Amino acid sequence: MELIRGLHNLREHHRGCVATIGNFDGVHRGHQAILDQLRGQAEALGLPVTVVVFEPQPREFFAGDQAPPRLTRLRDKARLLASYGAERILCLPFNDALRSLTARQFIDRILLQGLDVRHLVVGDDFRFGCDRLGDFELLAQVGRECGFGVEHTRTFQLDDERVSSSRVRTLLASGNFAQAARMLGCPYRFCGRVVADQKLGRTIGVPTANLPLLPGPLALRGVYAVITRLADGRDIAGVANVGWRPTVGARRPVLEVHLFDFDGDLYGQRLEVVPCARLRGEMTFDGLDALKRQIHADQARARHYFEGWYRDRNALAGNDKQDWTRYLASAPLAPIAVNTDSPAGSSPVGRDDDGTS
Repeated sequence: MELIRGLHNLREHHRGCVATIGNFDGVHRGHQAILDQLRGQAEALGLPVTVVVFEPQPREFFAGDQAPPRLTRLRDKARLLASYGAERILCLPFNDALRSLTARQFIDRILLQGLDVRHLVVGDDFRFGCDRLGDFELLAQVGRECGFGVEHTRTFQLDDERVSSSRVRTLLASGNFAQAARMLGCPYRFCGRVVADQKLGRTIGVPTANLPLLPGPLALRGVYAVITRLADGRDIAGVANVGWRPTVGARRPVLEVHLFDFDGDLYGQRLEVVPCARLRGEMTFDGLDALKRQIHADQARARHYFEGWYRDRNALAGNDKQDWTRYLASAPLAPIAVNTDSPAGSSPVGRDDDGTS
């Protein structure tokens, strides 16, 4: 997959393609269906699949912090698009110059002169150009004049419900990770490289791996039972806080994940963190002692939730992987009675014996 940043980086060999245009936030199953359409046309015409995206996304440009929270950063979006068949991604900077283009200028400069599009797939409600005056009908008209095909996307529904990025955001915010995963085609996850931070967790006996998040609205915020995939492929249960850490006054959002029964150096490693169940929202505490007590309570609840995970994993032999998607909750966890007086590292189901503790 080739990521092309800006029209000025287009070269002659990039001309001639089948293409689609959009935000593709989350690359959900509706987006995947569009890529299926594109691949069919690409095979018939013998041309590459090109996806045109914008950075920032248009609503982020116009609404700033009032825009919907992102589901995927550009890097993760590009990786997902490539996994579903995109061979080239043209990332256009969404700025005053781009938004000032008329609809016909957009078609001429980007689709014709830039990409020499031979077939285009867009939603029948797709709008573009200054004041959003361009639409599907204009594209179809210009396509007939200039010799490229235009096809609208087929609405993708799941359980009689239209799959969309906004619906996925609603499901995540409500703690329904199971249904969100069905719409995405895979569990929702955070991806990032572990960085050094304040190391406050170590001082209270709860070391964490910290993944920086983009500033701005967050799709998730609070404390979650999570499963983390390490760079070596191991999956480890744990608990994570996502947000601004109001008690310690963080300057930017971060994901802090504590891995159960793990002792190792993760700095610089790339992790995938899958939230499985929501434990609670972010809270401000009166000092570190109160914070520590709540963290231990969160750990106990998460360990209780993953009891079956431990049993299943210990029962498997060799490198067999269990299907942990069944640990994706459909609602926030209800409070349970747990013993928070035990040490932070203790487990109600015993320690693991796979070399991670």
